[in-house]
Amino acid sequence: MSEKVHVCSEKQLKEEGVKVVKGGKHGIAVVHHENSIYAVDNRCPHLGFPLHMGSTCDGILTCHWHHARFDLKSGGTLDPWADDVPTYPVEIKDGEVWITPEPFDKQTVVKLKKRLKDGLEQNISLVIAKAVVGLVEAGVDTKSIAKIGVEFGTKHRWNGWRSGLTILTAMTNILPYLDKNGKILALYQGLVHVARESAGMGTRFLLDPLPLNEAAEQPEISQLAKWYRNNIEVRDVQGAERVLLTAIKLGATPEELSDMMMTAITDHFYMNIGHTLDFHNKAFEMLEQLQEENREYILTSLIPELSSASRSEESHSWQAPVNLVGPLKKAFALLENIDINKEQANESIGLNEDHLVEQLLSDDPVETVNLLIEALQKGKSPVRLAQLVALAAGERVARFHVQNEFRDWDTVLHTFTHAHAVHQALRRSTTPELTRAVFHGAMSIYLDRFLNIPSARRPKANQPSQQVEEPKAFLDLLDKQQQTDEAAKWVVNYLANGGDVKEFFNILGHALLRENADFHTFQMYEGAIMEHRLWEGEDSEISRRAQETLIIAASRYLAAHAPTSRDTSHTAKIAIRLHRGEKLFEE
Repeated sequence: MSEKVHVCSEKQLKEEGVKVVKGGKHGIAVVHHENSIYAVDNRCPHLGFPLHMGSTCDGILTCHWHHARFDLKSGGTLDPWADDVPTYPVEIKDGEVWITPEPFDKQTVVKLKKRLKDGLEQNISLVIAKAVVGLVEAGVDTKSIAKIGVEFGTKHRWNGWRSGLTILTAMTNILPYLDKNGKILALYQGLVHVARESAGMGTRFLLDPLPLNEAAEQPEISQLAKWYRNNIEVRDVQGAERVLLTAIKLGATPEELSDMMMTAITDHFYMNIGHTLDFHNKAFEMLEQLQEENREYILTSLIPELSSASRSEESHSWQAPVNLVGPLKKAFALLENIDINKEQANESIGLNEDHLVEQLLSDDPVETVNLLIEALQKGKSPVRLAQLVALAAGERVARFHVQNEFRDWDTVLHTFTHAHAVHQALRRSTTPELTRAVFHGAMSIYLDRFLNIPSARRPKANQPSQQVEEPKAFLDLLDKQQQTDEAAKWVVNYLANGGDVKEFFNILGHALLRENADFHTFQMYEGAIMEHRLWEGEDSEISRRAQETLIIAASRYLAAHAPTSRDTSHTAKIAIRLHRGEKLFEE
């Protein structure tokens, strides 16, 4: 128990109205109001202004900086964008005022998590930021912080999983590459996007699974998978949800659930320009992070989108002037009879992988389809083929010329993130049905070919230097617009001079997280980092090419989309400064 602190005489306090004494982190304001004495933390919990400079009326203390109002008795705020102010015990003994500098209610992890939920529900960025800062600084597991956002986003958005939850999952994936402030910014950005996307969208209520009579024979998971597939085919999302919940109730494994859902997606080509498969992959990645908690809400949140998802085999560009649908259907018929090998090492298969990547980038889609089928027939792993398709898609981004329309960045980005999602999904579960998505991605790469005409030149390093430039110089470069090619050149020189890749990934993360980045920019950064990681353990020419390509692609994409107004990250930086005790109201 803290020792009591003498304030002054009751008479003096009545005359002066308020007095500040040492205590807590920021001093304690002792207030005489309407013949009563109250003690509150002297720092406004909103943005840190000294409360002794505020005014009192009718039992309410008002901060003069942003007019946040606090009940003097409890410290509770009347304004949801502020926080409650800590209050302290007061004692009057022999006409002297004493306080105990130990607040009635201490800040706890439980309260911080509750405050994070408040911020999500009310869509208040500063509240979210302060809660994230407090939880990270308290050493709370970052996955449990993300979990709060996932639980909220999957329940309080009636039309399900979209970009907000995808950003949150992507940012959770890249936390190992970021310093502490980067981790705070990544979680905050993901949670803010979940809150914004869910605002006013309505609660999503789950349907019931099919009734399961213990005395009757239960349906097999394989049977449920067929029912699910049929429901998605005819866009019956309610029927699909009941079937999926039944499979979960019967104890279907994550792999069985993934196979069920991915098969229904890949029955059609490149659904919703690749977003559908990407969203599904991210949901399963988050499930893995959360150790299978909240399966019902997470997986069913993916279904609403399927009621109106576009199917590329129905689009003109996939049928003319070159018919891509026919060759793909022929290939998929052959695929059903191929023994899919998930783990086959690439060295044992006679396939020139550089040649395959160039073929993917070529003007002959039919030959690309034939080469992919031939590789599978020879025993090539679909996982490896998906990795090479992701590399080719990364090449499209790395070679994207700024003479294209700016919105065309999104086109090459969609192909890359789809290819990345296919690669990650196949690593989880390799099936002939999901392998079809490798071909879908390959055809999208073909359709993007005009966006590399002209093709941006791949930068070459200058003469080696004795000194490696600090990665923070990259941030300075991205303070200016139209630095796309300059950013690629800087990165190539940095790597050629022995720059630390992991340190650069941290800086690249900060280059993203300081911006008001759009959904696609988050996808590009996370996809490039994750694909790079999977090439790192391999000592080969194509591995070195892939790693450089992915870094160039991410750097060019981020540079093309910077700078922005940066007000989103500014809010998080305010929260970090407040936690450190800095005085924002002083110069």
